[in-house]
Amino acid sequence: MGLTIRYKLRTSTTSITKVRELVGQLRQRALDLSFKKVGEIVEVEGEACDYERRGRDDPLLSLLIDSNQYIERARCFYTVQARHVIAFSAWAGEGCEQSGFGLSLYPPSLQTGSSKRLRTGLKGWSWSSFCKTQYASDGRYGGVENFIRCHLLLVHLLDHAKSLGILAKVGDDSHYWEKRDVKALAQQVGLWNTMIAGWVGRLNDATGRSGESAISKFPDYEHLEAKGREEKKS
Repeated sequence: MGLTIRYKLRTSTTSITKVRELVGQLRQRALDLSFKKVGEIVEVEGEACDYERRGRDDPLLSLLIDSNQYIERARCFYTVQARHVIAFSAWAGEGCEQSGFGLSLYPPSLQTGSSKRLRTGLKGWSWSSFCKTQYASDGRYGGVENFIRCHLLLVHLLDHAKSLGILAKVGDDSHYWEKRDVKALAQQVGLWNTMIAGWVGRLNDATGRSGESAISKFPDYEHLEAKGREEKKS
């Protein structure tokens, strides 16, 4: 749970050379934007795309989990594993989740537990992922200023994906993607911090124990929790 930016990438090209070029151009933009860390481009095919074959400490684990897509059929959700992945990881800064960017190919159908096969509807090269940026606002990492820097880095990278013609969709919990209002962005993360701190406090009361959460590690957690409780009452 937390303020998140979600995105989908897609291209109509069938040229593997062009796909590599597009992912390379997106990675170069991440380097130019001064992300805290940008991984090398990874290209894997077939069984190598299966994250369950990877150990917990495998450096590709997170990126391959990111490459999975999910489909809904008859109110059931199915994981669709990529059969060809070209992608890289990018980390905007402290407190922010690592994000994955790339393009992948997916099988046209999926074997279920029965003998029945389901059509995935996933055509061509695409990517669907998200990045939780809220906890970059932790005071230990620079507070709201750090959050804004991290969130805007992701937005600027997605702007570049749009200029490359591969951006299909963006969903931004802060609404910054649509409004481009930095002041409103700062206000939104403050509201989210207060809301979640209040929710965590009420959950702890209900369970009778203090659960581990990212917001509870904030230096001003007690203040946020009290404010969140008050706002819930009003």
